[in-house]
Amino acid sequence: MDQVSLVIILLAALLIPLIMAKFKINSLPTAVMEIIIGIILGPSVFNFVNTSDLISQLSTIGVIVLLFLSGLEIDFSLFKKRRTELTPLEQKNAVNTPKYSPVRLSVYAYGTIVVLSLGLAAAFKASGLFSDFWLATILFGTISLGIVIAALKEQELLSKAFGQTVLLISVFGELVPMMGLTLYASVYGSNSQSLWLLLLILAVAALLLLRFKPFFRFYQNINKSTTQLDIRLAFFLIVTMVTVAESVGAENILGAFVAGIVLKLLNPSETTRERLDAIGYGFFIPIFFITTGVDLNLRTLLTSGKTLLLIPLLFLAYMIAKIGGFWILKLRFKQANALAGTALTATTMTMVLAVLRVAKSMKTITTDQSGAFLLAALLTCIVSPLIFNKLYSAEKEDLVKTSVHFIGANLSTVPVAQQLRKGWYDVAMYTNHPENYQTYHAQVPVTLMENFSAQDLQDHGVFDTDILILGHIDAERNYELAKAAKNYGVRRIIVRFEDRNVLNEHEDELRELGVEVYNTPEANITLLRALIESPSTLLLLNDTENSIYEVRVLNHRYTNVQIKNLQFAKDVTISQVIRNRKLLAPNGNTTIMYGDRLIFTSNKQSAAQIRQALSTAN
Repeated sequence: MDQVSLVIILLAALLIPLIMAKFKINSLPTAVMEIIIGIILGPSVFNFVNTSDLISQLSTIGVIVLLFLSGLEIDFSLFKKRRTELTPLEQKNAVNTPKYSPVRLSVYAYGTIVVLSLGLAAAFKASGLFSDFWLATILFGTISLGIVIAALKEQELLSKAFGQTVLLISVFGELVPMMGLTLYASVYGSNSQSLWLLLLILAVAALLLLRFKPFFRFYQNINKSTTQLDIRLAFFLIVTMVTVAESVGAENILGAFVAGIVLKLLNPSETTRERLDAIGYGFFIPIFFITTGVDLNLRTLLTSGKTLLLIPLLFLAYMIAKIGGFWILKLRFKQANALAGTALTATTMTMVLAVLRVAKSMKTITTDQSGAFLLAALLTCIVSPLIFNKLYSAEKEDLVKTSVHFIGANLSTVPVAQQLRKGWYDVAMYTNHPENYQTYHAQVPVTLMENFSAQDLQDHGVFDTDILILGHIDAERNYELAKAAKNYGVRRIIVRFEDRNVLNEHEDELRELGVEVYNTPEANITLLRALIESPSTLLLLNDTENSIYEVRVLNHRYTNVQIKNLQFAKDVTISQVIRNRKLLAPNGNTTIMYGDRLIFTSNKQSAAQIRQALSTAN
C-alpha cells in the first residue's frame, strides 16, 4: 500500500505541470497546485493516498532540500555597497534615489513587518483566538521566498531595482523567522540544548566554507559524469549541517538553510545549481508539497466552528502584516508597483509549513490551529500572485534607452548615429567645427562646442553616457580623451585611429584599459576579405532592414533550450555561438547555455526586443 501511494504521488507530480501548461494556468504557483492536488488525493476528498513512514521520510527530505535551495538563492552581492561601482552616468540618473537603495528599502520594509506581526500576535492572544504570542509572531512574519522568486523570474525582474528590493524583503522574511523558530524551539522545546550551542552551527558552517573554498576552482579538471563531485559536495554539506543542527537542539531546516548559504558562498557554477534544482524540484520537493495537502483533512478541519473563524482572520493577518511595506516601496517605485510588491511579499507558504511542522512536533499547536494557519497561507499563495501580476508594470528607470555619445560629426559617424536612433539608443553628437554643425545638425542632434578638452567635455556632460564614440580625425586627441573618459568612469569607449603610428604606440595601453579601437584602412581590408570569402556580406551590410548583433545570454528562460525551440527562432539567424572563448558553429539542435555570446542577424525592429529578452539577468 505504501508503494501504491508513492506511485500515485509521483504520477500527480508528473501530471500537474503538464495540466497547468495545457490549460495555461500561469498565475498559480506550481507548489500551490501540488498542495491542492494533495488535498484532493487525501482523506479530504478521494482518500487515494495515505502517508506512511516511507512517504513521511521522503517529505522530510523534501523540506530539507527546499530550504537548502532557498539558501542557495540568496544573492549576497546585493548587500555590498555599490555606490563606488556606479558610473557617473548611473549616479546622475539615480540622483533622487541613492538613499532608497534596495538594501535600505528592504530593511525598512521588513522592519514594519516585524512591528505589525508583533501587534497582530498580541491582538490574537488578547482575543483568545491564538494564545502563543511568539509562534504567531513568527508565522505572521514569514514570506515564501521560493514563490516570490518564481513570480519575479516570470516577470524578469530579478536584475532590476524593484525585483532586488522585493527579493531582499523576502530573504529577510525567510531568514528572520528561521532564526526566530530556532530560538523558539530552543526555549520551549523539551529536547533543546543551551542557546550558546547554536553558535556551533555557524562555526561549522565557517569551517566548511574555508575548507572547500578552492573546490570549484579545480574540480572541473577532475570531474567526470560518473563522479558528479559538485553534487556530492552539496549533499555532504546538507547532511553535515542538518546533523549539527539536530545535535545542538536546533531544527534540521536551519541546518539545511545554512548549508545552502555555504554552497552559495562557494560560488558554484550555473550547471551545478541547475542539477540541484533538477534533483530537488524534480523529485523530493513535489513529494513534500503533495504530502502536505494529503495531511490536510478538510472534512475534520471545516467541522470546527473556531477553525472556520480562524481561516479568514489569519488570512487577513498575513496580508495586514505586510501592508507597511507599501509606504516604504512608494518611496522609490510607482504606487501600483508598490502595492504589487506588497501583495507579493504577503505570499507565505514554505516557512509556514516548516514552522507548523516544528510546532506540531513540540505540541505547542493543535491540529485544527495548524490547519487554519496552513489554509490561510494557501489563500495568500492564490490571491497575492494574482494581484502582483495584475498591477505590476515596468518602472520608468527600467525603460531608459542605451545612451551613445559621439565626439566628432563627420561622414564616418553621422550615418551610424542616424541608424542607431531608430533602435533602442539615445544618441547625441558633439563637434567643434561650425561647418560640420551647419551640415549635420538637421539630420541628428549635434551640439557645437568651442573645443574638445577633457574638462569641457566633462562639464557639458559628454562623458555621462553608456557608450562613448571618439570618432574625431585627430588620433592624439582621441587617445587623450579616451584615457580621460576611462578615468571618469565611462563603461564602454570606442576610439577611431586613422594614424597607424599613434595606434601602434598606444594600442596595448588602451586595450589593457578595456578601450576598443578601430582603424578605417584595416576595417576596409577586413570587409574586402569578407566579400571575397562570402559574397553575400555586402548584401547584408547594405540591408537597411537587417543587421548583425551580439548579445550575452543571461536570462535563464532561454538557457538549456535548443535554438529551434526559441520562441523567436523564426525572426533570428544565429551564425556563431561564443562559449568559454571558443567559437561554435550552431544548428537548430544546438543548446543555448547561460553566458553564451550569440552573433545573430535580425531585422532592426525585432533585434532590440530579442537582445533585451536574452540579456535580461533572470
